[in-house]
Formats: sequence, C-alpha cells, structure tokens
Amino acid sequence: MADSQPKIAGCTVDLSGQVALVTGASRGIGRAIALRLAHCGARVACVATSLEGKLAETVQMIHDAGGTAEAYAGDVGKSADVNRIVEAVETKFERLDVLVNCAGITRDGLLLRMDDADWDAVISTNLNSVFYFCRAAGAVMMRQRYGRIINITSTSAIMGNPGQANYSASKAGVIGFTKTVAKELAKRNITVNAVAPGFTVTDMTDVLPDKIKDIAKQMIPANKFGQPEDIADIVCCLSGRGAGYLTGQVIAVDGGMTA
Repeated sequence: MADSQPKIAGCTVDLSGQVALVTGASRGIGRAIALRLAHCGARVACVATSLEGKLAETVQMIHDAGGTAEAYAGDVGKSADVNRIVEAVETKFERLDVLVNCAGITRDGLLLRMDDADWDAVISTNLNSVFYFCRAAGAVMMRQRYGRIINITSTSAIMGNPGQANYSASKAGVIGFTKTVAKELAKRNITVNAVAPGFTVTDMTDVLPDKIKDIAKQMIPANKFGQPEDIADIVCCLSGRGAGYLTGQVIAVDGGMTA
C-alpha cells in the first residue's frame, strides 16, 4: 500500500501521508468527519460497533471518492476492544497521527427516573471510550513524538440540558479530561482539543419533537441548526500540522448559542 493518497482539490488542510482513527464513524458527525479527513488526504480507520451496515457504507463512500479507509468494530466502552483496534490500526498503517473520539449515545430521562443501566451505558460509551482510546493512541503518538487528538463533547456539557444528566455529565467529563491530557502530552508535540457541537442535524436530533426544535432554534443567534459538515471542517483544521500551538481548548460550534 502506498504511504499516502492524493489530496482532493479544494481542501485547505493537507493530511497526505497521515493516518486518522475516527470512532462513531458509521453515521452523523462521525461519518462526516471520516469523509472530510479522507478528502484532505488522510487514510482513515473507521470505528463502530459493527462492520456491517452503516460503517461499511462510510468506508465505501471514502473508497468511491478515491480515498483509503478500513473498518474496525468493537465495543468502545471496553478497554480490551479499544487496545485491539488501536494495535490493528498501527499494524496496518504503521503509524497513527490523528484520533477523533466521536462515539456517543443518549439515554435521556429525568434524574429521578434514570436507572443505573442508562447512566452506566452513556458514561461508558461517551466518556470511558475517550479515556481508553487516548491512552492507547497516545502511546503510539508518544513514540512518534507527534499527534492530534480531537474529542467531541457537546454544548450540553457547558450549559446543561434537562433530561440529560448522564449525557451532560459524560460530555463535561470529556472537557476536563481533554484539558488535563493536553498538558500531559504537549511536550511530545501532541495536541489535545475538544469540539462542542450545538444543535446539529443528526439521528439524535431528528427524533426530537418539533416543539423542542423550535425552542432550540430560538436560542441560536444564527437561527439555524448546524450540519455535520460544520463540525467536520473544524475537526479537520485541528488535525493539521498548522494547529500545532493550539491545545487544551474547547471550541463550541453552535451558531453562537453559548457566546
């Protein structure tokens, strides 16, 4: 396999020769990020719970556009699965330059009605996975003395959101984790940043009642929801070599909602 692939015309960030791993790559924001990184020349390891279905679609979309991608499946909330995936990616591509932790789920419910299983599932997928992947990928990047880590959090971590105590807590944990790990890895030329999407058009927001969507839109100065590609563009910029002096930051991509 060639060491790099051609960067598609029109992309302002050159990731040629680099390898990126994206969790939650089967749909929504994760898929948009995987496609965008491939568009800019990266070879992309796409991670989700199953090799079939939507993850296979993401990989095929990258292949159809002339890019390089491989699918990897596992439970991101289990350290053994994460270690296996990162080891397989390093074996396949011989390096790992960019890690994007985008896997996430919701199990909404008011505090007094939230059961242990819904709390544990969200914390495991949304927060524990970030720890596991950063630990495993961080070891690879330390040896390289180079890396870019981008953790996807949420404006719910900043503002709170009724009915999402588990989700908001998990994403707030990602912010604290990001800031700490950024300080630990900075001397090895590894940046660690977080991107906090606001209301973005995905499967998660599609199921919301129209009344809730209308209320949410009134809170956004831009008066519209974001698109997955809006998040992907910011992630791509943070993945490039030009972002080497930006670390430990939380960038809200929310149409001005938290301004």
